[in-house]
Order: sequence, then C-alpha cells, then structure tokens
Amino acid sequence: MQTANVNLPITVTGRHVEVTEAMRDFAHKKVEGLHLDYPRIIEAKVILDVEDKKRQIAEIILFCANHITIEASSETEDMYKSIDETMSKIARRMRKYKTRLLKSHRPRRDETIKYISEQVFKPDVPEVSDSQETEEAEVAPVIVHKENYRIRPLYQDEAIMEMELSERSFIVFRHAKTDTLSILFRRKDGDYGMIEP
Repeated sequence: MQTANVNLPITVTGRHVEVTEAMRDFAHKKVEGLHLDYPRIIEAKVILDVEDKKRQIAEIILFCANHITIEASSETEDMYKSIDETMSKIARRMRKYKTRLLKSHRPRRDETIKYISEQVFKPDVPEVSDSQETEEAEVAPVIVHKENYRIRPLYQDEAIMEMELSERSFIVFRHAKTDTLSILFRRKDGDYGMIEP
C-alpha cells in the first residue's frame, strides 16, 4: 500500500491573494499525506482564492493514473479550514473510486455462469441434390444473446472511467458536452478510440 506520495509535483497558486510560505507548506503536507493505493496521483494543483474576508476558497485538482481527474473545492472564512475540508472531500472521492473498482472486479455469486436463452431448431433438414453436395450450404447467422443497454449522458473522462471499471471492450454513451451519441472502445494497443457521428 502506498502510504505517501514521494516527489509528487504540487503546484500551489493564488487568485486575489498572495500565497504565503506557511499556506504553501500546509497545502503540500496535506496533499503529500494522502494515504492511498488507488488511484495513483501523478500531479496535484492547489488553487487558493479569496473573494472577500468571509469567502476563502480552496480548490484541489488531482491528475491520477488511468485518466482519472479528481476535483474538489470548499469555501469557509479561513483558508486553512478550506484546505482541510477540501482534502476530506478528495479522500472520500478517492475511496469511492477504489470501492467502485473493487466491486466491479469482485466475482458475483449469482452470475458465475452465464445462461443463453434456449432455442429449439426444426429437425427438418433440407434435401441436398447432387449439384449442391459440393457446395456448402450457407447458414444464416442467428442472434444468440440479447442485452438491454442503457445509454447515459457522460463526459469523455467519465466514459473512460466507466470502461476501466467494467470488463466491456466498448461503451456507448451520449456525450454530455455535445449531446451526440458516441462509442468509446479499447484498441489492441491498450489505448482508446472514439467514434462520433
């Protein structure tokens, strides 16, 4: 288990406020102190904003492995309290991702065997004439499995996360930004491809 983030690039910036060394150190210690083993953090950005004395906002964006981006922000009257609250939100979201990943890969008792609907074929075999014996009879393809598929509005990174958490090789979704039907699929080289009309 990864207990601390070593050599993690953390950027602390301020909007409408001069970031003091104490604020920078506090934010660094909080982000580096995240105890986690999934998802692995690649880069972190901390944005501190003061709109007036009672509105001090801390926003934290984590760029993680597997194209996961986790964002959270909090607004209080104290900047340190805002950073603390934002870190608790981030920790909850990271636990949620890990739980979702574990649930999707856990074997389910009821679904250990997949059943295909039973079909009965007619016993009548068409008679084959001498001229047809040499040619193979063409067999029409039959649908052996039907499945209901719910198309949801997702952003591109949400669709990638959904596919990472499932065993499917593709996902069909309505792009939340453009409202078009899109298909995201896993390529043989491990990257992703996307088909949009």
